[in-house]
Amino acid sequence: MDEKNNPLQNVRIIMHSTRSIHSSGVGGAFGITTALKSDSLDLSIEGYEPLSVRVNTTEYQKIVMKMLPYTASVQKQYLVSFTENLAGLTSRKMFVADETYSPLIENGFVKTDHNPVTGLTLNVNRASYSNIRRFINMNSTVPEDAVRIEEMLNYFNFNYNEPEKDSIFAIRSQVTSCPWNKENQLLFIQAVSKKLNLDNVPPSNLVFLIDVSGSMDMPNRLPLLKSSFRKLVENLRTIDTVSIVVYGGVTGIMLPPTSGGNKEKILEAIENLNAGGFTPGEAGIRQAYRLAHNSFIKEGNNRVILATDGDFNVGETGEKELEALITQMKQGGIYLTCLGVGMGNYKDSKIEILAKKGNGNFAYLDDEREGEKVLVKELTQTLYAVADNVSMQVRFNKDYIKAYRLIGFDNKRSALSDTTSILEGGEIGSGHSVMAVFEISAHPGIHLSSNDVLSTVTINYSKPGIKQSAKLEYQCANNYKVLDSLDNHLRFATGVCMFGGLLHSSPYLKNASWDDVLLLTKNAMDINNPLETEFFDLVTKGKKIYEPSKKRKRKRVQEQD
Repeated sequence: MDEKNNPLQNVRIIMHSTRSIHSSGVGGAFGITTALKSDSLDLSIEGYEPLSVRVNTTEYQKIVMKMLPYTASVQKQYLVSFTENLAGLTSRKMFVADETYSPLIENGFVKTDHNPVTGLTLNVNRASYSNIRRFINMNSTVPEDAVRIEEMLNYFNFNYNEPEKDSIFAIRSQVTSCPWNKENQLLFIQAVSKKLNLDNVPPSNLVFLIDVSGSMDMPNRLPLLKSSFRKLVENLRTIDTVSIVVYGGVTGIMLPPTSGGNKEKILEAIENLNAGGFTPGEAGIRQAYRLAHNSFIKEGNNRVILATDGDFNVGETGEKELEALITQMKQGGIYLTCLGVGMGNYKDSKIEILAKKGNGNFAYLDDEREGEKVLVKELTQTLYAVADNVSMQVRFNKDYIKAYRLIGFDNKRSALSDTTSILEGGEIGSGHSVMAVFEISAHPGIHLSSNDVLSTVTINYSKPGIKQSAKLEYQCANNYKVLDSLDNHLRFATGVCMFGGLLHSSPYLKNASWDDVLLLTKNAMDINNPLETEFFDLVTKGKKIYEPSKKRKRKRVQEQD
């Protein structure tokens, strides 16, 4: 409870002895089963000071949490996954031309005898993949911190099968051999969300917040966004409301709240957008949220869609104030979707942070086809949430599993160095498939049957607009199959992990090669799936960039002679 004796629901509670994650329920109550007489708990909830307490497990406990000053609450660092033993690893600040990427620390192996439980944030972000595609199609190497393997896996929505009726999520798992380390195995854990019928989804209150500053005056920026938004408008319904706010040479409302049935008026406003001037991003964002607040639809889908190259020009103080505003609006039910465009001055780190503060999602549009994919084909995944505050907890059976390594879900250096950082859940859209992949090491000499449980998975979430949390549990059985006998989508996903590891220069993939990725994906891909055939082409191009042919190398030597 708080200092005024008000109960606190959805407090995240971590037990020290097991690292298991729990949450308080209605009335602030919680109960945790333990054989110990005393233990320590870490408690955290947005807006309150993190608290560590020692408790006597044989007695009823009353725990009081202190409210933070508002500005301290919104500037908190958030983890993508619970990760141990990373303190000694080095980081780098990535600048490519005038582009910026948040420094990431790759997850390492964690021994289960000390930390059998790990947690990770689930979301539907896919921006990393299309940004990687942009670099490779430009015949350029990819900044290592631009590589987020979980977003690469998200991009393909592997093998979606809808959950049973009335279920929000379904979970399945598979164990297989590890192609880059014969001593280890891979554990795939896949969660799929229910699919909403677009005809039955709640009405939407959408505010298009479009950057029309001078930096957007390029074919792959404002014109690309205009084309993408035009396609989105064609799918709007009469019950939906659209507004357009711009910022740049001018900041203001280009289109007041308008019914989705009045498509001509909306399309005309989009067509009249022109780029020019500086980037007073803060004023535009504030204007968009005011408009979204004034047009708020109770129990509807209230969302600001920010489209920009991320060059806000507001300074550090302005950025913190923006993050504060976005966090406040999220708590009031207005979410944020971010669409990134451009090259040369693209600010991936800024846009990603804003999307996470707004409990929304983040995509990068590198061409018109990607705009259509995100805003038309995957409209319900992008704009309609089926669950909020979604996180996954995995508890490994330490009798069988010696160590594990989470692939992707790497944390920012700043979050790891902040001792008050917490794991915050993400937003999951309609009809999405999220995949977590672990490299695991079994105890030597252990012989497992197919009935043995390797790990227990818990998905924690809440329904949109409902504070009460819920959870779904699943046990990962030892259903081992060699990689060559797996379903194609899992073999292809393995290739995606390898591709990301090579781009990221992962020390764990020293025995993997570009030819390994090519062979694996060639045999696994669906030749009728354009996303998968394009991936194979990207790997082919990537090999030429990262492993120039011996013939070309010899030619350079001759020229030097």
